[in-house]
Amino acid sequence: MTMTGIWTQDDEGWKLSPPEGFVDESALHNLIAQTPEMLPLSGKPTLLILGREVPLGSGYADLLAVETSGRPVIIEVKLAQNNEARRAVVAQILAYAANLHGTTREQLEDRVAGQLSTNGNSTLVDALRALQDDSLDADDFIASLDQHLREGRFRLVFVLDAIPPDLLTLVAYLEHVTDKLEIDLIAVNSFNVEGTSIVVPQQVTPERHEVAVEKARNVNSGASPYHPGSGKFEESISRAPERSQKELHHLLKWAIELEHQGFARLRTAVGKNRYTLRPELHDAGVSLVTIWNENGASLQFHRSVFDRRAPDCIEQIERLAGTEIGQGNTVQEIKDPLLDALTEAYKHAATT
Repeated sequence: MTMTGIWTQDDEGWKLSPPEGFVDESALHNLIAQTPEMLPLSGKPTLLILGREVPLGSGYADLLAVETSGRPVIIEVKLAQNNEARRAVVAQILAYAANLHGTTREQLEDRVAGQLSTNGNSTLVDALRALQDDSLDADDFIASLDQHLREGRFRLVFVLDAIPPDLLTLVAYLEHVTDKLEIDLIAVNSFNVEGTSIVVPQQVTPERHEVAVEKARNVNSGASPYHPGSGKFEESISRAPERSQKELHHLLKWAIELEHQGFARLRTAVGKNRYTLRPELHDAGVSLVTIWNENGASLQFHRSVFDRRAPDCIEQIERLAGTEIGQGNTVQEIKDPLLDALTEAYKHAATT
Protein backbone atom coordinates (compact mmCIF):
# COMPACT_ATOMS: atom_id res chain seq x y z
CA MET A 1 0.00 0.00 0.00
CA THR A 2 1.47 3.33 -1.01
CA MET A 3 1.39 6.65 0.74
CA THR A 4 -0.72 9.62 -0.20
CA GLY A 5 1.43 11.95 -2.29
CA ILE A 6 2.13 15.66 -1.95
CA TRP A 7 1.07 17.99 -4.72
CA THR A 8 2.88 21.25 -5.44
CA GLN A 9 2.06 24.03 -7.86
CA ASP A 10 4.35 25.89 -10.25
CA ASP A 11 3.87 27.87 -13.44
CA GLU A 12 2.99 24.69 -15.32
CA GLY A 13 0.29 23.61 -12.85
CA TRP A 14 0.00 21.03 -10.09
CA LYS A 15 2.54 18.23 -9.91
CA LEU A 16 2.81 15.16 -7.73
CA SER A 17 6.06 15.14 -5.74
CA PRO A 18 7.58 11.66 -5.61
CA PRO A 19 8.50 10.42 -2.12
CA GLU A 20 12.13 10.84 -1.21
CA GLY A 21 12.04 7.85 1.09
CA PHE A 22 14.50 7.06 3.84
CA VAL A 23 18.19 6.34 3.38
CA ASP A 24 17.92 3.26 5.55
CA GLU A 25 15.85 1.77 8.33
CA SER A 26 17.82 3.51 11.06
CA ALA A 27 16.81 6.91 9.65
CA LEU A 28 13.13 6.07 10.10
CA HIS A 29 13.93 4.49 13.46
CA ASN A 30 15.64 7.68 14.66
CA LEU A 31 12.75 9.83 13.46
CA ILE A 32 10.18 7.88 15.50
CA ALA A 33 12.41 7.63 18.58
CA GLN A 34 12.99 11.37 18.62
CA THR A 35 9.44 12.43 17.74
CA PRO A 36 6.94 9.74 18.82
CA GLU A 37 4.19 12.37 19.02
CA MET A 38 4.06 12.46 15.20
CA LEU A 39 2.50 8.98 15.14
CA PRO A 40 -1.29 9.21 14.52
CA LEU A 41 -2.20 6.46 16.99
CA SER A 42 -5.77 5.46 17.79
CA GLY A 43 -7.02 7.36 20.82
CA LYS A 44 -4.17 9.90 20.57
CA PRO A 45 -2.18 8.69 23.61
CA THR A 46 0.91 10.45 24.94
CA LEU A 47 3.94 8.16 24.71
CA LEU A 48 7.14 8.00 26.73
CA ILE A 49 9.91 6.19 24.84
CA LEU A 50 11.60 3.90 27.37
CA GLY A 51 14.36 2.47 25.23
CA ARG A 52 15.70 1.40 21.85
CA GLU A 53 16.70 -2.13 20.95
CA VAL A 54 15.27 -3.34 24.25
CA PRO A 55 15.97 -7.05 24.91
CA LEU A 56 12.73 -9.02 25.03
CA GLY A 57 13.27 -12.77 24.97
CA SER A 58 15.63 -13.83 22.20
CA GLY A 59 15.27 -10.58 20.26
CA TYR A 60 15.38 -6.82 20.61
CA ALA A 61 12.30 -4.60 20.24
CA ASP A 62 13.02 -1.57 18.08
CA LEU A 63 11.31 0.76 20.55
CA LEU A 64 9.62 0.16 23.87
CA ALA A 65 7.33 2.84 25.25
CA VAL A 66 4.53 3.38 27.73
CA GLU A 67 1.38 5.47 27.54
CA THR A 68 0.55 7.89 30.33
CA SER A 69 -2.48 5.65 30.91
CA GLY A 70 -0.13 2.82 31.91
CA ARG A 71 -0.37 0.69 28.76
CA PRO A 72 2.98 -0.64 27.43
CA VAL A 73 3.72 -0.02 23.75
CA ILE A 74 5.96 -2.08 21.46
CA ILE A 75 7.00 -0.35 18.23
CA GLU A 76 8.59 -2.12 15.27
CA VAL A 77 10.08 -0.02 12.47
CA LYS A 78 10.67 -1.51 9.02
CA LEU A 79 11.10 -0.46 5.41
CA ALA A 80 8.69 -2.21 3.06
CA GLN A 81 11.59 -3.56 0.98
CA ASN A 82 12.74 -5.51 4.03
CA ASN A 83 11.35 -9.05 3.82
CA GLU A 84 10.64 -8.86 7.55
CA ALA A 85 8.10 -6.13 6.82
CA ARG A 86 5.67 -8.86 5.91
CA ARG A 87 4.78 -11.88 8.01
CA ALA A 88 8.01 -12.07 10.00
CA VAL A 89 7.46 -8.71 11.69
CA VAL A 90 4.13 -9.93 13.11
CA ALA A 91 5.81 -13.00 14.63
CA GLN A 92 8.56 -10.75 16.03
CA ILE A 93 6.28 -8.28 17.74
CA LEU A 94 4.02 -11.02 19.15
CA ALA A 95 7.09 -12.77 20.56
CA TYR A 96 8.15 -9.52 22.26
CA ALA A 97 4.64 -9.08 23.68
CA ALA A 98 4.63 -12.66 24.96
CA ASN A 99 7.95 -12.06 26.71
CA LEU A 100 6.71 -8.82 28.27
CA HIS A 101 3.47 -10.44 29.45
CA GLY A 102 3.62 -11.26 33.14
CA THR A 103 6.70 -9.21 33.95
CA THR A 104 6.57 -6.80 36.88
CA ARG A 105 6.98 -3.05 36.81
CA GLU A 106 10.31 -3.44 38.60
CA GLN A 107 11.56 -5.88 35.95
CA LEU A 108 10.46 -3.47 33.22
CA GLU A 109 12.33 -0.62 34.89
CA ASP A 110 15.45 -2.80 35.12
CA ARG A 111 15.34 -3.44 31.36
CA VAL A 112 15.29 0.28 30.57
CA ALA A 113 17.33 1.54 33.52
CA GLY A 114 20.12 2.80 31.25
CA GLN A 115 17.73 4.91 29.17
CA LEU A 116 16.05 6.29 32.28
CA SER A 117 19.34 7.27 33.93
CA THR A 118 20.62 8.88 30.71
CA ASN A 119 17.66 11.25 30.88
CA GLY A 120 18.19 11.92 34.59
CA ASN A 121 15.39 9.71 35.89
CA SER A 122 15.42 6.73 38.21
CA THR A 123 11.83 5.47 37.76
CA LEU A 124 9.09 5.47 35.15
CA VAL A 125 7.04 7.84 37.29
CA ASP A 126 9.92 10.34 37.34
CA ALA A 127 10.24 10.15 33.56
CA LEU A 128 6.51 10.62 33.00
CA ARG A 129 6.38 13.62 35.29
CA ALA A 130 9.21 15.17 33.33
CA LEU A 131 7.32 14.42 30.11
CA GLN A 132 4.01 16.02 31.06
CA ASP A 133 3.73 17.69 34.47
CA ASP A 134 3.47 17.02 38.18
CA SER A 135 -0.26 16.29 37.92
CA LEU A 136 0.44 12.61 37.18
CA ASP A 137 -1.23 10.36 39.76
CA ALA A 138 1.62 7.96 40.50
CA ASP A 139 -0.56 5.39 42.30
CA ASP A 140 -3.09 5.22 39.44
CA PHE A 141 -0.33 4.91 36.83
CA ILE A 142 1.49 2.14 38.73
CA ALA A 143 -1.73 0.20 39.31
CA SER A 144 -2.68 0.50 35.64
CA LEU A 145 0.79 -0.50 34.41
CA ASP A 146 0.83 -3.53 36.71
CA GLN A 147 -2.59 -4.61 35.43
CA HIS A 148 -1.62 -4.21 31.76
CA LEU A 149 1.57 -6.23 32.27
CA ARG A 150 -0.28 -8.91 34.20
CA GLU A 151 -3.09 -9.26 31.63
CA GLY A 152 -0.97 -8.78 28.50
CA ARG A 153 -2.91 -5.71 27.33
CA PHE A 154 -0.47 -3.92 25.05
CA ARG A 155 -0.41 -1.54 22.10
CA LEU A 156 1.52 -2.91 19.11
CA VAL A 157 2.66 -0.38 16.52
CA PHE A 158 4.01 -1.20 13.06
CA VAL A 159 5.77 1.74 11.38
CA LEU A 160 6.74 1.36 7.71
CA ASP A 161 7.24 3.53 4.67
CA ALA A 162 4.50 1.50 2.92
CA ILE A 163 2.14 -1.19 4.19
CA PRO A 164 2.32 -4.56 2.37
CA PRO A 165 -1.17 -6.03 1.74
CA ASP A 166 -0.37 -9.31 3.51
CA LEU A 167 0.64 -7.41 6.65
CA LEU A 168 -2.68 -5.56 6.50
CA THR A 169 -4.52 -8.88 6.26
CA LEU A 170 -2.70 -10.31 9.30
CA VAL A 171 -3.34 -7.22 11.42
CA ALA A 172 -7.03 -7.21 10.45
CA TYR A 173 -7.25 -10.82 11.61
CA LEU A 174 -5.47 -10.16 14.91
CA GLU A 175 -7.80 -7.23 15.65
CA HIS A 176 -10.77 -9.45 14.91
CA VAL A 177 -9.82 -12.27 17.29
CA THR A 178 -8.52 -10.37 20.32
CA ASP A 179 -9.57 -7.39 22.39
CA LYS A 180 -6.40 -7.29 24.50
CA LEU A 181 -4.18 -5.83 21.80
CA GLU A 182 -4.53 -2.36 20.31
CA ILE A 183 -2.75 -2.48 16.95
CA ASP A 184 -1.72 0.51 14.86
CA LEU A 185 -0.41 0.40 11.31
CA ILE A 186 1.39 3.62 10.47
CA ALA A 187 2.84 4.47 7.06
CA VAL A 188 5.46 7.22 7.16
CA ASN A 189 7.22 8.71 4.16
CA SER A 190 9.35 11.74 3.50
CA PHE A 191 9.28 14.27 0.70
CA ASN A 192 11.60 17.04 -0.40
CA VAL A 193 9.66 20.08 -1.51
CA GLU A 194 11.87 22.91 -2.73
CA GLY A 195 14.61 22.03 -0.29
CA THR A 196 12.28 21.50 2.68
CA SER A 197 11.96 18.02 4.18
CA ILE A 198 8.34 17.04 4.83
CA VAL A 199 7.31 13.91 6.70
CA VAL A 200 3.80 12.53 6.24
CA PRO A 201 2.59 9.96 8.82
CA GLN A 202 -0.66 8.19 7.97
CA GLN A 203 -2.73 5.66 9.88
CA VAL A 204 -3.82 2.71 7.75
CA THR A 205 -7.14 1.20 8.82
CA PRO A 206 -7.68 -2.57 8.63
CA GLU A 207 -11.50 -2.20 8.60
CA ARG A 208 -11.55 -1.05 4.99
CA HIS A 209 -9.23 -3.87 4.08
CA GLU A 210 -11.43 -6.46 5.83
CA VAL A 211 -14.35 -5.39 3.64
CA ALA A 212 -12.20 -5.65 0.51
CA VAL A 213 -10.90 -9.09 1.48
CA GLU A 214 -14.40 -10.36 2.22
CA LYS A 215 -15.66 -9.06 -1.12
CA ALA A 216 -12.77 -10.69 -2.99
CA ARG A 217 -13.32 -14.04 -1.30
CA ASN A 218 -17.01 -14.05 -2.06
CA VAL A 219 -16.50 -12.95 -5.67
CA ASN A 220 -14.21 -15.95 -6.13
CA SER A 221 -16.80 -18.25 -4.59
CA GLY A 222 -19.69 -16.76 -6.56
CA ALA A 223 -21.44 -15.50 -3.40
CA SER A 224 -22.48 -11.97 -2.51
CA PRO A 225 -21.23 -10.97 0.97
CA TYR A 226 -23.35 -7.89 1.47
CA HIS A 227 -26.90 -6.94 0.58
CA PRO A 228 -27.83 -3.26 0.53
CA GLY A 229 -30.39 -2.17 3.09
CA SER A 230 -31.93 -4.12 5.96
CA GLY A 231 -34.45 -6.32 4.11
CA LYS A 232 -32.51 -9.58 4.40
CA PHE A 233 -31.85 -8.94 8.08
CA GLU A 234 -35.53 -8.24 8.75
CA GLU A 235 -36.49 -11.47 6.99
CA SER A 236 -34.06 -13.42 9.18
CA ILE A 237 -35.69 -12.32 12.45
CA SER A 238 -38.60 -14.75 12.02
CA ARG A 239 -36.08 -17.60 12.01
CA ALA A 240 -34.36 -16.42 15.21
CA PRO A 241 -35.19 -17.90 18.63
CA GLU A 242 -38.54 -16.52 19.77
CA ARG A 243 -37.00 -15.07 22.95
CA SER A 244 -34.75 -12.75 20.89
CA GLN A 245 -37.13 -11.64 18.13
CA LYS A 246 -38.47 -8.63 20.03
CA GLU A 247 -34.91 -7.44 20.75
CA LEU A 248 -33.86 -7.90 17.12
CA HIS A 249 -36.86 -5.89 15.88
CA HIS A 250 -35.98 -3.14 18.37
CA LEU A 251 -32.36 -3.02 17.14
CA LEU A 252 -33.53 -3.04 13.52
CA LYS A 253 -35.83 -0.09 14.22
CA TRP A 254 -32.93 1.80 15.81
CA ALA A 255 -30.67 1.14 12.81
CA ILE A 256 -33.34 2.20 10.32
CA GLU A 257 -33.79 5.46 12.23
CA LEU A 258 -30.02 6.04 12.00
CA GLU A 259 -30.29 5.68 8.23
CA HIS A 260 -33.31 7.99 8.05
CA GLN A 261 -31.38 10.66 9.95
CA GLY A 262 -28.55 10.39 7.42
CA PHE A 263 -25.95 9.19 9.91
CA ALA A 264 -25.38 5.77 8.30
CA ARG A 265 -26.31 3.44 5.48
CA LEU A 266 -27.40 -0.12 6.20
CA ARG A 267 -25.97 -3.31 4.74
CA THR A 268 -26.74 -6.92 5.61
CA ALA A 269 -24.24 -9.76 5.51
CA VAL A 270 -25.50 -13.33 5.22
CA GLY A 271 -23.46 -16.20 6.62
CA LYS A 272 -24.07 -19.75 7.69
CA ASN A 273 -26.83 -19.61 10.32
CA ARG A 274 -26.12 -15.95 11.02
CA TYR A 275 -27.09 -12.51 9.75
CA THR A 276 -25.39 -9.23 10.55
CA LEU A 277 -26.58 -5.68 10.00
CA ARG A 278 -23.96 -2.95 9.63
CA PRO A 279 -24.85 0.74 10.03
CA GLU A 280 -21.90 2.09 8.01
CA LEU A 281 -20.56 5.63 7.92
CA HIS A 282 -21.19 7.05 4.45
CA ASP A 283 -17.66 8.33 3.88
CA ALA A 284 -15.70 5.34 5.14
CA GLY A 285 -17.59 2.08 4.69
CA VAL A 286 -16.93 1.12 8.33
CA SER A 287 -19.28 0.90 11.29
CA LEU A 288 -19.10 1.74 14.98
CA VAL A 289 -21.20 -1.34 15.77
CA THR A 290 -22.63 -4.41 14.06
CA ILE A 291 -25.96 -6.01 14.98
CA TRP A 292 -25.86 -9.81 15.10
CA ASN A 293 -28.65 -12.34 14.66
CA GLU A 294 -26.96 -15.60 15.61
CA ASN A 295 -28.65 -17.71 18.28
CA GLY A 296 -29.95 -14.47 19.75
CA ALA A 297 -29.40 -10.74 19.50
CA SER A 298 -26.09 -9.02 20.23
CA LEU A 299 -24.27 -5.80 19.47
CA GLN A 300 -20.61 -5.88 18.44
CA PHE A 301 -18.29 -2.89 18.95
CA HIS A 302 -15.45 -1.81 16.66
CA ARG A 303 -12.99 0.00 18.93
CA SER A 304 -10.62 1.33 16.29
CA VAL A 305 -13.51 3.08 14.51
CA PHE A 306 -14.61 4.64 17.80
CA ASP A 307 -11.03 5.81 18.44
CA ARG A 308 -10.88 7.58 15.10
CA ARG A 309 -14.40 8.88 14.64
CA ALA A 310 -16.09 9.19 18.06
CA PRO A 311 -13.46 9.04 20.83
CA ASP A 312 -15.33 11.47 23.08
CA CYS A 313 -18.30 9.10 23.21
CA ILE A 314 -16.41 6.05 24.44
CA GLU A 315 -16.57 6.69 28.17
CA GLN A 316 -20.34 7.12 28.30
CA ILE A 317 -21.01 4.13 26.06
CA GLU A 318 -18.73 1.91 28.16
CA ARG A 319 -20.59 3.00 31.29
CA LEU A 320 -23.98 2.24 29.74
CA ALA A 321 -22.81 -1.05 28.19
CA GLY A 322 -21.18 -2.19 31.42
CA THR A 323 -18.02 -3.21 29.58
CA GLU A 324 -15.02 -1.78 27.80
CA ILE A 325 -15.35 -1.13 24.09
CA GLY A 326 -12.87 -3.60 22.66
CA GLN A 327 -12.14 -4.57 19.08
CA GLY A 328 -14.97 -6.95 18.30
CA ASN A 329 -16.37 -7.59 21.79
CA THR A 330 -20.16 -7.85 22.14
CA VAL A 331 -23.00 -7.08 24.53
CA GLN A 332 -26.33 -8.86 24.71
CA GLU A 333 -28.15 -6.66 27.23
CA ILE A 334 -29.01 -3.63 25.11
CA LYS A 335 -31.15 -0.91 26.66
CA ASP A 336 -32.49 2.33 25.19
CA PRO A 337 -29.98 4.64 26.97
CA LEU A 338 -27.15 2.72 25.30
CA LEU A 339 -28.83 3.02 21.88
CA ASP A 340 -29.39 6.73 22.46
CA ALA A 341 -25.67 7.14 23.25
CA LEU A 342 -24.77 5.18 20.12
CA THR A 343 -27.00 7.47 18.06
CA GLU A 344 -25.04 10.44 19.40
CA ALA A 345 -21.78 8.65 18.56
CA TYR A 346 -22.95 8.09 14.97
CA LYS A 347 -24.05 11.71 14.75
CA HIS A 348 -20.63 12.83 15.95
CA ALA A 349 -18.82 10.46 13.56
CA ALA A 350 -20.95 11.51 10.60
CA THR A 351 -20.60 15.25 11.15
CA THR A 352 -16.96 15.52 12.25
